Amino acid sequence: MKTNINFSIYTIAILTFMALIPNNASAQQNGITRTDLQRHDLSIAGHETVQSKIDFDAHTAFGMHAHPGEEVIYVLEGTLEYQIEDEKPVTLKAGEVLFIPAGKFHSAKNSSNAKASELATYIVEKGKPILVLKK
Repeated sequence: MKTNINFSIYTIAILTFMALIPNNASAQQNGITRTDLQRHDLSIAGHETVQSKIDFDAHTAFGMHAHPGEEVIYVLEGTLEYQIEDEKPVTLKAGEVLFIPAGKFHSAKNSSNAKASELATYIVEKGKPILVLKK
């Protein structure tokens, strides 16, 4: 009986811990949080759209990465700097937008003392990872 109680407590602890891990834990970095808002199939076969809110604490950056499709960014709050491959960096403030072509490696950084957030809409191939880090 004691073994079953210990097993049950252990199981509850593990399940509770797993419930606290966000579904998109792979997209989390220190000071950066991605919250998936919606995901829908498109009328284009094999494609879907994913919409996420990405929050950047002050002085945080997300390194070079790409997506298996296009990304449309709308800055919700603060100021963010984007670097798309070898292009000149672009700094956007709240209310401004950016289009990132499929497969282009890019990074984002918040160099300010305040929080910044973006709304990212991905138009991507289904079944592929939403994010690929540059090696």
